[in-house]
Amino acid sequence: MSKRSALAAGLGAVAVLAALLAPTAAADVPPPPDGWTVQWADDFDGAAGTLPSAENWQVDLGHNYPGGPANWGTGEIQSYTDSPDNLSLDGAGNLRITPLRDGSGNWTSARIETRRGDFKAPEGGVLAIEGRIQMPNVTGEAALGYWPAFWALGSPYRGNYQNWPAIGEFDVMENVNGEDRVHGVLHCGVNPGGDCNETQGLGGSRACPGSTCQSGFHTYRFEWDRSVAPNELRWSVDGERFHSLSQDRFSAGTWADMTEHTGYFLLLNVAMGGAFPDGAAGRATPVAGTEPGRPMVVDYVSVSTKP
Repeated sequence: MSKRSALAAGLGAVAVLAALLAPTAAADVPPPPDGWTVQWADDFDGAAGTLPSAENWQVDLGHNYPGGPANWGTGEIQSYTDSPDNLSLDGAGNLRITPLRDGSGNWTSARIETRRGDFKAPEGGVLAIEGRIQMPNVTGEAALGYWPAFWALGSPYRGNYQNWPAIGEFDVMENVNGEDRVHGVLHCGVNPGGDCNETQGLGGSRACPGSTCQSGFHTYRFEWDRSVAPNELRWSVDGERFHSLSQDRFSAGTWADMTEHTGYFLLLNVAMGGAFPDGAAGRATPVAGTEPGRPMVVDYVSVSTKP
């Protein structure tokens, strides 16, 4: 075998090995069930090392929106960047958001949000927000401070930044500190207290079915159902519902404030530290033993409606 042939064979073997070791991505966004229509989706196809589609996403930077609350209002400590080290496609149909720590102990990560901000349930119909995601594959002491999330914010928040939580927040998937649990949470009303018990919100959680949330991909889904009376909000993982809320538990004003505006935009991010992981750990996070470089891997995100 020539040196060129040997090199080609070696590179081919490396490519095969890399493909085998990479998290498995679905080939395409799965078709919706009968009666549903996909309104928007991204399956994160593209060359390795590139940023996600600028047509679909905008990248948040730094420690806050200009004029918004410090540390994104949650106490998280990282700075968000648009560096491919923190945010990039992997060339295998996935988006990776990777928290990193520099030699001085400073953390960086990434947060993106959809340019569209008009996702809402049609009158008399249902909205579904769905993503297939592997949480950062790290647990125990090494995971303290990790806070991956897939969520939606009411679009009136853009440019205002003082009207949360009235405009509504649907946390489709949250996780902290590498626990094998998915949290689904609604934020609404006034802060503190109010109909949504702020700042905690109204949440439910469960372990991921089958493989842990960290070791495999799972499909996280939120539904806003206006086809039933009273309306319902529902959270599920891999098709198994674990949390639901009914319109009749909220005041008319609270419900109107979070449902009668233009709609919602979606967000994906991995924060480090802040109120949720600190509260769950009972101490400040991240810690010296927290390991950087563990990405949240996103196969696809989709928004569907059923009339």
